Amino acid sequence: MSLFKKINTRSGMLLKTAALTTLLAASQAQAVPSFARQTGMDCAGCHIGGFGPQLTPAGIRFKLGGYTDSDGQEGKVPLSGMVVASWTNTKADNPAPESGLKANNNLKLDEASIFLAGRLTEHMGAFVQATYDGIGKKTALDQTDLRYARTLELGGQDAIVGLSVNNNPGVQDPFNTMPVWSFPYASSPAGSGTGGTATLINGGLEGRVLGASAYGFFDNAYYAELGSYRSMSPAAQKHLGLGADQQKLGGNAYWRLGWFQDQKSQAFQLGLFGWNANLQADLADPASSKYRDLGIDGSYQFLGTREHVATLNGSYVNEHKTDGTSSDGSRLHEARLNATYHYNQTWGGGAGLFSTQGSDPAAKTNGYLFQADWTPWGKENASAPAPFSAANLRLGAQYWVYNKLNGDSGSTAKDRNTLFLFAWTSF
Repeated sequence: MSLFKKINTRSGMLLKTAALTTLLAASQAQAVPSFARQTGMDCAGCHIGGFGPQLTPAGIRFKLGGYTDSDGQEGKVPLSGMVVASWTNTKADNPAPESGLKANNNLKLDEASIFLAGRLTEHMGAFVQATYDGIGKKTALDQTDLRYARTLELGGQDAIVGLSVNNNPGVQDPFNTMPVWSFPYASSPAGSGTGGTATLINGGLEGRVLGASAYGFFDNAYYAELGSYRSMSPAAQKHLGLGADQQKLGGNAYWRLGWFQDQKSQAFQLGLFGWNANLQADLADPASSKYRDLGIDGSYQFLGTREHVATLNGSYVNEHKTDGTSSDGSRLHEARLNATYHYNQTWGGGAGLFSTQGSDPAAKTNGYLFQADWTPWGKENASAPAPFSAANLRLGAQYWVYNKLNGDSGSTAKDRNTLFLFAWTSF
């Protein structure tokens, strides 16, 4: 039996156990988020602005090292929680809102998550998220990344080598610049987001696959990763709260190359990534499609003395899909560009451009968004007042503007312009 067949056979039981362990132990999570508690660092040491997925060079190395760095103090419980609540207004009422949403002015608990996140052994660490969906009223296993990593010397240079087992291609990316981590990091469940069409690597099988990849980081600059995925069975997906999806992923290969430079007051990253996969859309139909996703991404961080922090991130993904014996197929292109700024790790803002287009005119979506946010807790030398001493908090406002949405333009697209106010806390 192959490694991936063994993983696929046992995936439901293993991942369900991880999710239930997290749920049952959540009441013990009584301190700052577990990564900060484990390392003894403020959240701003690893996260731009003290909050969210954007990683500083220290955060990148922590993830590469398998989430295992610590301050040497024992007894740290690797558990955390997160809650996101929001209010959403669209320019015009939605004539066909999704179940659980009103036509407009939605005040909602978007999600509540608990995490098993941190060091498990000297060389093993985990990031396992279980999430309650406040709109769909259900709980499911969310992003998962289990790692084994070691530091060694190759050719006289420092190197990190490791293995990641995860459930979403790109969630293991150490630079957090792949589509799964893309700006704006929080978005409205009642809005239109970046449209209804996305590439396979941009969440097409999120949470429904299980994969393993080997990676290496050499000379603090060069990164390479290679792996593959298998679909979890419909039964395993159902047990994990995901519903019994009937798609089946066949032969595939995921890869990632990156170049990184940390110059202390600033940092650079350039990368290439790809996923070649065969996907059977319905278990009852043997026909399959071939996907070839190829992407490029880059980021720049100005860190200075951390009083003024600015970032610039961009990515482009080209997807070529063919069905059966056809060699022409269809294409889909995704482009993202965004910039953020934070003052004193407290006051922040960002702006982003997004574009999706392809062979199908209905796939075309483009527009831009703005965000302003305030992060009073989680930064250096600033703890939350009682009784919130175990929490971090971000309050933010976004405004989304659409030039074209799912192939529609003019007033049809602009009616979906969205104001999104959110409160995001972790503890």
